[in-house]
Amino acid sequence: MFLIMLRFSDNKSAAAEYMQAHNAWIAKGFEEGVFLLTGSIEPKQGGAVLAYNIARAELEKHVTEDPFVAHNVVTAEITEITPGRTDPRLDFLNE
Repeated sequence: MFLIMLRFSDNKSAAAEYMQAHNAWIAKGFEEGVFLLTGSIEPKQGGAVLAYNIARAELEKHVTEDPFVAHNVVTAEITEITPGRTDPRLDFLNE
């Protein structure tokens, strides 16, 4: 499992220009079964993605395809998490 932190860069003002393409990138991640959750980092610092069922190298490539990353609207940091203990509703993470 991976946590992707997408923090706004100095080019934050360009976000509106790439928002539609960024949202399409998010939708693709959900359609592919890779993204489990997306949301904002408050207060207005960027966004976060919880990804699963993908190899790190493939995820890194996928992240570079985010228009926000490609156009330096955000910088991406990927953190790998190995689940140890989970709520029973998340048992699929331990498979």
